[in-house]
Amino acid sequence: MIFVTGGAGFIGSNFILNWLKNHDEPVLNIDKLTYAGNLENLKEVSHNPNYHFARVDIGDQKALEELLQRYSPRAVLNFAAESHVDRSIHGPGDFIQTNIVGTFSLLQATLGYWKDLSDADKKSFRFLHVSTDEVYGSLELDDPAFLETNAYAPNSPYSASKAASDHLVRAYHHTYGLPVLTTNCSNNYGPLQFPEKLIPLVIHNAINGKDLPIYGDGSNIRDWLYVVDHCEAIELVLEKGRLGETYNIGGWNEKKNIEVVDAICSTLDQLRPRKDGQSYLSQKVFVKDRPGHDKRYAIDATKMEKELGWKPAESFTSGLQKTISWYLNNEGWVNNIVTGAYKDWLDKNYNKRN
Repeated sequence: MIFVTGGAGFIGSNFILNWLKNHDEPVLNIDKLTYAGNLENLKEVSHNPNYHFARVDIGDQKALEELLQRYSPRAVLNFAAESHVDRSIHGPGDFIQTNIVGTFSLLQATLGYWKDLSDADKKSFRFLHVSTDEVYGSLELDDPAFLETNAYAPNSPYSASKAASDHLVRAYHHTYGLPVLTTNCSNNYGPLQFPEKLIPLVIHNAINGKDLPIYGDGSNIRDWLYVVDHCEAIELVLEKGRLGETYNIGGWNEKKNIEVVDAICSTLDQLRPRKDGQSYLSQKVFVKDRPGHDKRYAIDATKMEKELGWKPAESFTSGLQKTISWYLNNEGWVNNIVTGAYKDWLDKNYNKRN
């Protein structure tokens, strides 16, 4: 069995769905079910005998120790995190608690479990920590993309908390010998993403006749990675990655935010034209930039390709087409999420910037 923390979130749930599609090995989903944790993401595997769920906070070390003893996993994959930069600006405390203290508790529980394993099981055990390219800070337009050797320079409470968690994972390997692996990914997109992030937010707002908010002048650049490509890369790192190593996982798709919004609008114009015949581009609005907004992120995923033979299968165009089609075919999923509390958040973060 493997453990997946944060398995009801966007990337975690996609990983579990992909895992159960391709493996007979059971998985235990450990999730606190915060606002972004949604068990509806896993509805199609809820009756699969290889799928198990425990509603547990990764900060609850005792509960984690009990789960480890009960199920005896061969690997722990840590997806659990508070992950939205804007929310970290408004309320950094939750990010410190989950991303730093929670990771510490998970490492402590896992270390105690690992120490009691047989020599053979110790050797085959893995702790894989899923992180972000944002720990590296911001790039200028002519800077080379982030390598695994780049110094950390986080600029938001979110990225600082993830950087701290990365350092803890590294320390537990070098100090205690815990067999760890770390992945740092670029911006993910795809099905099941909570509609506070750029791509699902723009899709949802567009088809509901709402403004499409764009920070500043829309020139900030991100590298975009289709979530299923990311999940398959993580599987490879788990299977073949070198202990103690970090692997950058990117999509080789750098785009300005304004380019992403324009691409979504153009695709929607084809797939679901507005009744008035106008383009969704007319719904774009520019809002005040967020504090400390990093200019550019870019991942150099050469190490993944050379060592593990991985390259993303999806281009940005093909991945975006799949993503938009999924959201158009699953409007009920989005509507179930967009609660009154979420509307209040959108108003706080975007409408008041106009």
